[in-house]
Amino acid sequence: MTGMFVAPDPGLLRLRGAGRAVLGIGLAATVSGTAGQSLTMAVAGGLAALLALFTVADPTVRGQALTTALLPAAGCPVLALAVLLHDRPLPRDLAFLAVVGLGVYARRWGPRGNALGIFAFMCFFLAQFLHAVPAQLPGLYAAVALALLTSSAVRFGLWCYERRLPAPRPAPAPLGGRRLRRPTTRQAVQATVAGGLALAAGQALSHERWYWAVGTVWWIFVNTASRGETLVRGFRRVLGTAAGVVAGLGVAVPLHGEPAAAAVLVALCVAGIFYVAAVSYSWMIFFVTVLVGVLYGTLGTVDSGLLALRLLETLAGAAGAALAVLLVLPVTTHATTDAWIRRTLHCVHLCAVEAAGRLAGSPTADPAGRVAELEVLLGRVRLSVAPLVHPLSPLGHRRTRARRVLALLDACGREARGLASVAADPEGSRTERLTVACARVEAAVRALTVNGTTVTGPPRHPARPAADEPALAHLHGLERALAELAEPLRGRPRRPALAAR
Repeated sequence: MTGMFVAPDPGLLRLRGAGRAVLGIGLAATVSGTAGQSLTMAVAGGLAALLALFTVADPTVRGQALTTALLPAAGCPVLALAVLLHDRPLPRDLAFLAVVGLGVYARRWGPRGNALGIFAFMCFFLAQFLHAVPAQLPGLYAAVALALLTSSAVRFGLWCYERRLPAPRPAPAPLGGRRLRRPTTRQAVQATVAGGLALAAGQALSHERWYWAVGTVWWIFVNTASRGETLVRGFRRVLGTAAGVVAGLGVAVPLHGEPAAAAVLVALCVAGIFYVAAVSYSWMIFFVTVLVGVLYGTLGTVDSGLLALRLLETLAGAAGAALAVLLVLPVTTHATTDAWIRRTLHCVHLCAVEAAGRLAGSPTADPAGRVAELEVLLGRVRLSVAPLVHPLSPLGHRRTRARRVLALLDACGREARGLASVAADPEGSRTERLTVACARVEAAVRALTVNGTTVTGPPRHPARPAADEPALAHLHGLERALAELAEPLRGRPRRPALAAR
């Protein structure tokens, strides 16, 4: 548990994000109460503010403001649809599944599409959570509008710490290849099928709380690209929910009817959600589950049976997601991992080329930019490999090999950073040995990625001892790491699913 508190937090960004979330959501709920809205509307406003602060993730402040302004356009029609269909089960269920599919498909338009899709889905979910009826629709609209205005005033006015941050690293482009083409289309189909399975199982468990199973499916599919990632995320969601249910029994249930204590616990849960989201999905779901228990207590409906039902609905949703990714247009962990590794190795080569160009005096060479791109790609490789290195993975030999690959890729990253640092020195100069070393790095990358896939043999040129010159030392370090990568990348159990270019 201590890992989430000691995890690196450069610039205290996670801590500042958590503090701003508590302030923004707290003010949104306060404004709602001051405006004379009911407790139900205050809960709706608080959830809308949480979603706006949590899901809007455009790389620029201007983009974040625009996406936030567009949230009502995506959410209000869906909210009206959900409320109007509340007492018509079959049309309601079909509409919910359509919202799932369209919401996932919207991710093809990047962070903005992702945020709008999430907000639309959660508006439908919110109507089920509150059992809203048509007479409440104007109040819900007013609550959402007030919450978005208040949270935006905090995010873009009172506490906009992003304005003082350097430009964010660019997100890597989507993967190509026949099996990975149009990943949002494939995932939209998977999510819709999983949502249908979860909806059926959820309604078999409860005719009133079935939507928790569909909500589980939705959040499991966020930020996953392969069946392994989805299965691991489902496991972590169940684990976090189980822990949250236990905590809810000990905390949320006894707080029934104590608004001041409940408000403090809500603030702590919100801070926890935002602080741990980037480092631990299980702990984020733990705080979400406790928060839901407190909200149910605030609305006067919490008990031990309800929290246990939430765990069962979560299990139903996780099972639906698992079946969908295993049987419907599956993409293996190996396929995505292989593709991200190839892109990372190609970026390593470009780092070496740009550094050599900068040392030769080229004004356009930018090794620092390539290193930033490499860091993003390394993060994506770690995410893709996570199912293979999970402690519960039954494939011990693959887990060992995957850890070795990650260690060697991290070594490439360190050498690339060092090379870029040396190249930033204006006194550097190009030498013949530097040219030859860059050519060897290029050959090593080509040997590892021939025919569009990581392959079996070592680089054609063996690694040489580190040279006295710093740039050559880093290039030789890259060469050695690439040479050692040949061994864990050979002997795959089957041909990669990703086809050649």
